[in-house]
Amino acid sequence: MQIGVAYSEPAQQIWLTLEVPDESTVRDAIERSGILKMFPHIDLETQKVGIFGKVVKPDAGLRPGDRVEIYRPIVCDPLTVPRRDGAGDDE
Repeated sequence: MQIGVAYSEPAQQIWLTLEVPDESTVRDAIERSGILKMFPHIDLETQKVGIFGKVVKPDAGLRPGDRVEIYRPIVCDPLTVPRRDGAGDDE
């Protein structure tokens, strides 16, 4: 069956389409895609994964046409985010 695997970083986004056996899991698809070789810092033990924006376990089964997504932690840069000083919170 044909599925997609997507991963995004600030400087690079990748979306691959590949064929996987019918009984494949999310983890199988990610490993088969080669993304783990392209982005060796991806850790499937700690990072969340999903299908079409819904978080699932890595052993979740796939259906034809699914888009597997690897989510990365969102890091807040204090230099780019406005500071909230609490003023005006009572309004």
